[in-house]
Amino acid sequence: MLINTIAFKTWDNLLHSYVDDFGRVNYGRWKAESADVLRQWLESLADVDLAGVDTDGRLALWLNVYNAIAISQVIEVYPIASIRPKVLGIPNWLSFMDFFARSTYTIADKKYSLNQIEHEILRRDFAEPRIHFALVCAAVGCPMLRRGAYFPESVRTQLEIDTNRFIQNPDKVRYDAGKKTLYLSKIFKWYGEDFVKAAGSVAGYVGGYLGADVVMGDECAIVFLPYDWNLNRVDG
Repeated sequence: MLINTIAFKTWDNLLHSYVDDFGRVNYGRWKAESADVLRQWLESLADVDLAGVDTDGRLALWLNVYNAIAISQVIEVYPIASIRPKVLGIPNWLSFMDFFARSTYTIADKKYSLNQIEHEILRRDFAEPRIHFALVCAAVGCPMLRRGAYFPESVRTQLEIDTNRFIQNPDKVRYDAGKKTLYLSKIFKWYGEDFVKAAGSVAGYVGGYLGADVVMGDECAIVFLPYDWNLNRVDG
């Protein structure tokens, strides 16, 4: 199978059908109408041949696959309120970790979990910190899910748009000049080394997107914001 715009069209159509302009997913309708379509698209990638696929083609593939598997796992057990469920008011960490660790679909002749796709492929092979603003694990605290697929010919531009949107969202990133404090999503804590490699520091990376009117000195404090694990869903 060739990785091109045709290969991603099914996934692109699903996103346009069940994701709104705010990145919220109508899991109920998706499950009722097109759960099989998503499953069949993912299964069609089992024998994909990546040998002749260029870097941007592989990058687009793995971004799409990660998000598709995350949505597929939610659809399996929907309705749920969060990917971090609670039992008797206590977070069910085993179930939560399984969401990222279970190997669900075979891609290019090998089964992958979300963790493997993120850490053993995307982070290792691409040295592209902007992936962290594209990977969506179905939580409100995640980046906004695109209402459309990533495509090889535009994936780098798409990632730049995603990064700008995330960093310029005050719910995810904001700088208080009076307090000399940078408030950040925990994504910058969990993957800090990727941003340090790219820009020398987390604050330096963020500052490059906040605009010329934001000046952060070396004494800038960093506070990580609470992460919202509620499902990124919309009903209706």
